Amino acid sequence: MGSQFKSDVNPPSGQKTGTTVRMKEQVGDKAVQAKDAVADFGRRTIDSLDAQRDSAAASLAHTASALHQQADKVAGVAHATADKLQETADYVGEHDVRAMATDVGDLVRRYPGRALAAAAVMGFLLAWVVRRGSEGAST
Repeated sequence: MGSQFKSDVNPPSGQKTGTTVRMKEQVGDKAVQAKDAVADFGRRTIDSLDAQRDSAAASLAHTASALHQQADKVAGVAHATADKLQETADYVGEHDVRAMATDVGDLVRRYPGRALAAAAVMGFLLAWVVRRGSEGAST
């Protein structure tokens, strides 16, 4: 057994060259295969990252566009509100209480259903404020 081990480890010189060459070729082939596998894996990873990047960029662009649209809407509402507040301030500044009471009376006659609904809402709000105020005073 010991002599067989020596012959496997140290083959005769004629076999040594053939075995060494074969082993070198096998190691070289395996190294080429490993290099190709790593390169292929790298290419697939880069392709996957590029696809995800493109998808994320498209999603971000869509979100930015939606935000711009919403910002435009909010700006429009803010401008409209500011315009109405300015009109109200101008009206209050230009009219006395008697003229405002006359205008309110005209609105009630022109839109009685809406006036009644507005009065009901104002009554509920006033009752809520008074009740909240009395609850806060008792605690």
